[in-house]
Amino acid sequence: MKSKVSVIGAGNVGATLAQRVAEKGYADVVLVDIVEGLPQGKGLDMLQTGPIIGSDARVIGTNSFEDTANSDIVAITSGVPRKPGMSRDDLVLTNMNIVKSVTEQVVKYSPKSILLMVANPLDAMTQLALHVSKFPRKRVIGQSGILDSARFRTFIAQELNVSVADVHACILGGHGDTMVAIPRLTTVGGIPVTELLPKETLDKIVERTVKGGGEIVALLKTGSAFYAPAAATAQMIKSILLDKKRILPCAVRLEGEYGIKGIVVGVPAKIGKDGMEQVIELKLTPDENAALKKSAEAVRDLLKVMKLE
Repeated sequence: MKSKVSVIGAGNVGATLAQRVAEKGYADVVLVDIVEGLPQGKGLDMLQTGPIIGSDARVIGTNSFEDTANSDIVAITSGVPRKPGMSRDDLVLTNMNIVKSVTEQVVKYSPKSILLMVANPLDAMTQLALHVSKFPRKRVIGQSGILDSARFRTFIAQELNVSVADVHACILGGHGDTMVAIPRLTTVGGIPVTELLPKETLDKIVERTVKGGGEIVALLKTGSAFYAPAAATAQMIKSILLDKKRILPCAVRLEGEYGIKGIVVGVPAKIGKDGMEQVIELKLTPDENAALKKSAEAVRDLLKVMKLE
């Protein structure tokens, strides 16, 4: 029996994610949106790719959460995308009502599911989903660091003219301006990138990574990034459904790890069939630790705005 993955939101991120999961063939997909006809049309279009790509995955589009019942994984992509000049934090009050409503429906129809948050501001929305769902922290995970690390890896690979497959990056903290890139733990073919690139170059790459989403928003004029965010979320889904136990940078609620308690921030975590199975604690320098604590405080500030603190 195939697994069942529901994607909430049939916009660019949600539809691209649904397509990526359906193409793999190891899960049936339900695409949900409030706009009548939109998820149905996109779902039918995806379903008809099956004979071409060799996937027997069942894909349906719907306006009803009833069709998501008993999902193994639910990915929430719904929400208002960023506009040029808008920070992720500006989205908090707008998107919190959407995420709260969606999470309530997820709990109603799929009480045993693993919830993946993709809506921004990512860390705050993940914290909200935890609060509303009352799920254990291992079953509510935010997609953040995989995307941020992918951007970092891309820019390093371009600078060194090497394969992205040989670049392994380390990024912690919130998904936004306070993210913490750690070059000393970032390697290229096992070699610390600090030995391959001068600090000035690395600083510029880190800055571009931090502003990576905003760069795309500014170029698109309308909407925000969706190919890479969808790919990052699909990687999490694969690790869960196939119990790959990948060590992936994800947004999870810390309960004392890194000296942080009760706040969702990005850290390396083991992702398997039970969701977030283990937080990996890295030995950080005092400066790195301080930057991570500052990032956690930025999330806490948003929680106060949302009245979750």
